[in-house]
Amino acid sequence: MLEEIRQQPETLERTLRSELKSIERFKKLMEKRRPRLVVLAARGTSDNAALFGRYLLEITTGIPVSLAAPSIYTLYNVRVDFRDALVVAISQSGESTDTNLVLSQAREQGALTIGITNEPSSSLAKLAQEVFLVRAKREKSVAATKTYTGQVLMLYLLAYALGGKIRMDDLARLPDRAQMALRTESEIAALSERYRFMDHAVVVGRGLNYANAFEFALKMMETCYVVAERFSSADFLHGPIALVEQNFPMFMFAPSGVTWPAIRVAIYKLNQLKAETVVITDAGNRPAAEIATRTIRLPQRIDELHTPIPYIIPAQIFTAHLAAQKGLNPDQPRTLTKVTRTL
Repeated sequence: MLEEIRQQPETLERTLRSELKSIERFKKLMEKRRPRLVVLAARGTSDNAALFGRYLLEITTGIPVSLAAPSIYTLYNVRVDFRDALVVAISQSGESTDTNLVLSQAREQGALTIGITNEPSSSLAKLAQEVFLVRAKREKSVAATKTYTGQVLMLYLLAYALGGKIRMDDLARLPDRAQMALRTESEIAALSERYRFMDHAVVVGRGLNYANAFEFALKMMETCYVVAERFSSADFLHGPIALVEQNFPMFMFAPSGVTWPAIRVAIYKLNQLKAETVVITDAGNRPAAEIATRTIRLPQRIDELHTPIPYIIPAQIFTAHLAAQKGLNPDQPRTLTKVTRTL
């Protein structure tokens, strides 16, 4: 897992370099066939990437985005009207049975279909009309890391192709920002020792980092066996905050920008409850470090739009080192396999 976390800068750079020509071609197609709706279908970690995609696409393009519920198709046998929609299936392996079925039905109804996957010879790659590859090479650890950030990058490229307010120069900086995030490893390894006996936690994010809250919590659950809940700061204050007591571990994504005021309010309330807040932020948000119990701060200022990839990397590192602190193997979590097929 740690080895694959460290491969992310080169994975991002390789994906950008290899897929840019296809994206530019697709962009020209979308100028003539702009969808009225985008539907994203995924499971597991890929579903967390899709959740990010919903925020990103709606924020940058204004096109409404729906997250598919595959059970509607696989269990209830309902045919959904996909006319004039763009349907995107996201899968690391490309062998997720239910997401592939969503894509198949959409294509039968005349929707334009896209597959985002790490496996060029997968069922998904053969099924989709347009295929965009995450160039992560083989991912051996069951806990997905480099494929997650690769999928997030592909969703930036999809937003760009749909006419979103995305600048390629900014995306070209993401590999360097991933490398910068990797330089926090020694600090995070030391921090993880404090949480060796942690068995429950809450992760909070908002907006573009809401999906990272889901992904961080998922990694703690599957590799460290920590019961980790995840919330937006708004939802958390509407009820779940009642479970917080002294020293309760709270992990929070805190970029500067429009989501910071809400995150700041949550931190102040948690301070009153004497909770322990661990904040992931950057040099552009100094107040976060001043009010949190502990801070993982990236040394450069990053615009909120581009924080999700560099922010999730410290969370991945923390999870891998926490698993080691607990004497667990994060590459082979109990009862899990790399490819999961569900209906």
